[in-house]
Amino acid sequence: MPEQTSPILNELHQHTERLVQDQYGNYVIQHVLEHGTPEDKSKIVQELRGNILNFSQHKFASNVVEKCVTHASRTERAMLIDEVCGSSDNALYTMMKDQFANYVIQKMIDVAEPPQRKLLMHRIRPHVATLRKYTYGKHILAKLEKYYMTMKPAPDFLPLTNGPLL
Repeated sequence: MPEQTSPILNELHQHTERLVQDQYGNYVIQHVLEHGTPEDKSKIVQELRGNILNFSQHKFASNVVEKCVTHASRTERAMLIDEVCGSSDNALYTMMKDQFANYVIQKMIDVAEPPQRKLLMHRIRPHVATLRKYTYGKHILAKLEKYYMTMKPAPDFLPLTNGPLL
């Protein structure tokens, strides 16, 4: 079977950037992320790295970024989250308010290792008041509230607000 799929996958890898943005091609890339070899998944993740913000704001590519976050190796997942949480909050803030990218942030919160989830939550916290004003920001706040409810109280990690988030 690999001898039959290898030429097809080689072709896909040459056109990943275009396929992830295509209304049908994105499904092909998602399928590889779900069912492909670790090497094929890794090639796709590497192709998208460095451009997560832009792909996350795209109607079709955002679904692929979500699959990357879900199906990447732990190391690759950490790199994708680090890209969004980088040195400034700009990418994270933009994504939280975006109609497509907010789902990528929600997925990152869901699948992040606890230390990275904590970092995401700390990075989001200063933006709570602003996020309440955005339809898509409210989705992020609801997701965070779910995690706050399951956490044991810790002095360094108090709730976002004194009352409900929404």
